[in-house]
Amino acid sequence: MPIAANSVAHEVLPQLDLQATSAISLLPTRATLIDRLAERTPISDVAPTALVLVGLLRRDNGWPTPGAHLDRVAAALSANVRGGDWLARSGPSEFAVVLDSPAHHAETAANRLLQVVADAGVPGLTACAGIAGLSPDAAPTEVHRRATLCLTAARSVGGGRVIRYSGARH
Repeated sequence: MPIAANSVAHEVLPQLDLQATSAISLLPTRATLIDRLAERTPISDVAPTALVLVGLLRRDNGWPTPGAHLDRVAAALSANVRGGDWLARSGPSEFAVVLDSPAHHAETAANRLLQVVADAGVPGLTACAGIAGLSPDAAPTEVHRRATLCLTAARSVGGGRVIRYSGARH
């Protein structure tokens, strides 16, 4: 009896969850990121956690960043995150790092990660970052939205910028 193609793929790669992994970088996806934030949210008042979104900026033609460049950046970021940190993809040109530290301490790490992107060897590529801290009273999707707002603001200013969500309007 012939074996279906699906059963062969599942036998060869039983541990690979393609829906939870980015096809380009093989990092966890945004959905997996939100799940990870949901695990950390209830204890974030005693174990501070921050979400750093690193957004890539291209200075050339504005076309999407090629997969080879995303791979290079993913590898560089992966090699430079600390032991307790967790790296994922958040969007087409965004990476997420979940840090075991409060948001006000995450700025130092974010600046370090921006330098890692600059040193990754991709001509014309810079990055900026948005930071939001987890709290038991904010849903994981809200924390991601806050970090995305900060990343969007940082991108509007230009490469090398880090903006942290403060929760206050001035």
